[in-house]
Amino acid sequence: MKNTFSKISGYSAFIALLYLVIWGGATSCVSPKSIVYFQGDSSRYYSQAVTETYIPTIQSNDLLSVVVGSLNSEANEMFNVANTAMTASTNYSSTAAGAKLQPLGYLVNLDGYVEIPLIGKVKVKGLTTTVAADTIHLRLLNYLKEPSVVVRNLNFKVSVLGEVKIPAVYTIPDEKITLPEVLSMAGDLTIYGNRSNVMIIREEDGKREYARINLTARDIFNSPYYYLHKNDVIYVEPVKSKMLDTDSRVRTVPLIATIVGGISTLGILIINISK
Repeated sequence: MKNTFSKISGYSAFIALLYLVIWGGATSCVSPKSIVYFQGDSSRYYSQAVTETYIPTIQSNDLLSVVVGSLNSEANEMFNVANTAMTASTNYSSTAAGAKLQPLGYLVNLDGYVEIPLIGKVKVKGLTTTVAADTIHLRLLNYLKEPSVVVRNLNFKVSVLGEVKIPAVYTIPDEKITLPEVLSMAGDLTIYGNRSNVMIIREEDGKREYARINLTARDIFNSPYYYLHKNDVIYVEPVKSKMLDTDSRVRTVPLIATIVGGISTLGILIINISK
């Protein structure tokens, strides 16, 4: 009797395993062409003209780090006090309560001005950080001997979500980054990420743009979305196979359980009848 039960149990386990192997094989096929980046000319050497890089300008509500240096260290502290709590993290961190740790700095008001100690309001909207530093430097010549000024944008950030390993909001310290670089920071796309249809959402000049980028083609290097702008949102949608795979898992797992349970029940009935 024990041998009969063992045979039935082994048979039910075999049926379940066979079903899982067939199901897994049917849903795990991935074409190499769908995951290889920058496909194009297969020759060993290929050159391509570099498009103009994106040069960001300061806008209202930007948060600026303004670091002043001169021969008078005490006077420098007057200007640099707003930067003393600045963090060097490349992305937002959180406290135990979930609040963002935001660096301090000079906030650009709605009219495009920052309020600098001693020299007062300075209009920086529409300027690059380099030109803004030169503008502040000229104003400081009246108060400091041989001043130096460095301006950085503290809230140049992009958001990455969807089928990447580390979705997050990333703060970019040098105000210049490309789409592949940001995706690298996010740990690259998962195997289920749709590399041929990455969405970039951009808000500028009072309008919102939606663009689709194909990472598998070299045309990406000529795209106006190759260099990311401040506050861009990158969304990597899942491939259809993942959605089908997830759906099949939801539908198949209960079916397998039912089949195994039915075979086990049948085995028990046969054993009872054989007694």
